[in-house]
Amino acid sequence: MFLTRKHRIALISVDGDPAAEIGQEEAGGQNVYVRQVGETLAAQGWQVDMFTRRSDPEQARIVEHQPNCRTIRLTAGPAEFMSRDVLFEHLPAFVEQFLTFQQQEGVEYSLVHTHYWLSSWVGMRLKRQMPSLVQVHTYHSLGAVKYRTLGDLPPIGHKRLAVEKSCLETVDAVVATSPQEREHMRSLVSTEGRIDMIPCGTDISRFGHITRAAARQQLGFSPADKIVLYVGRFDPRKGIETLVRAVGQSDIRHLPNLKLVIGGGSRPGQSDGLERDRIESIVQDLGLTDCTLFPGRLGDDNLHLYYAAADVCVVPSHYEPFGLVPIEAMASHTPVVASNVGGLQYTVVPEVTGLLVPPKDAAGFATAIARILKNPAWRDKLGNAGRQRVELGFSWSSVAARLEQLYLQLIADVATEAVPVEVAPADVKSDAQEVAA
Repeated sequence: MFLTRKHRIALISVDGDPAAEIGQEEAGGQNVYVRQVGETLAAQGWQVDMFTRRSDPEQARIVEHQPNCRTIRLTAGPAEFMSRDVLFEHLPAFVEQFLTFQQQEGVEYSLVHTHYWLSSWVGMRLKRQMPSLVQVHTYHSLGAVKYRTLGDLPPIGHKRLAVEKSCLETVDAVVATSPQEREHMRSLVSTEGRIDMIPCGTDISRFGHITRAAARQQLGFSPADKIVLYVGRFDPRKGIETLVRAVGQSDIRHLPNLKLVIGGGSRPGQSDGLERDRIESIVQDLGLTDCTLFPGRLGDDNLHLYYAAADVCVVPSHYEPFGLVPIEAMASHTPVVASNVGGLQYTVVPEVTGLLVPPKDAAGFATAIARILKNPAWRDKLGNAGRQRVELGFSWSSVAARLEQLYLQLIADVATEAVPVEVAPADVKSDAQEVAA
């Protein structure tokens, strides 16, 4: 018999609003992951509340997505967009607001699944207040990986590294989304702590059910166009410059009917808007303006069309712990050319579903892209293999089922081992003192 009320759980994503429009600044894969997991678990009978920080005074406090799944926006600092690097000082307020909400609603959460290092700090502080609370964490990116190429750590760097290490060593379980991410945790963060490997997923019912010809017709492309697609935020770490230079400094630019499509949103004056301006300048300098399109933010009404219309989807990121774009493209029967870093080495199978290239290697990307554009039959073979791979291992239902098994196991373990613990009422105040320090 289907169980309609399993447990009430909280997904905490301080910096990534599950109800946000994807493509906004710092709104990408993490937001998609949290919302899709939340909605899928709710459909399986869990009661899911997804907590994030209010970043606009006009935002609704609570967004109901579907029965038993909602986003709750807590006030922690000014109600405005703030970079992740300056959010740490507002985390004690987030903890207080979470506890207040829980008390006002008269609810009790069995488990919190935290996302990104800022939320892990919140979850660890909540466990001080509720010792029987289970905490699962997904990093989404590791400071230990990000900072390896930097000469000097940013001001928040030391705190982030310390929190990520404490998280791995103390929470009930950390979810790695790829074998590569798991290895980075062990080699760069800590040899202690439990790690479970559960990949990210994608909506196989949304992607892959329209032909390339039909998608092109709806978007206004020609059947003869050679479409190279990028999807994602405007962020230097996403490697868009590498893609543009790969196209602009190779024979790809001379292919008839070439279309370079760089899809993603931006906010004028913010960091992603500045990056878009920089990329547009490079496009102009390389003489690619006539063949390059910037369609803006891609969403529910058109993202699946762009994936299906493309000949190849390029993911030139400097690092990705997992990366949703490759599996969305693969689900759409579109081959992928990606950097051979992080989780991209797990999702993209070289010569089977696409090709892998060293990051920042414009010449290597040019060669890989050209191989696919010049061989339509091979393109289709790669695309069909990609779709099959996603169907077998990367649907949201399969991801949620594996998370459900993990949650139930951990909740059961805590229930059998729980012992009364007296908690000092000053814990949240001490959090503020720690932040100040």
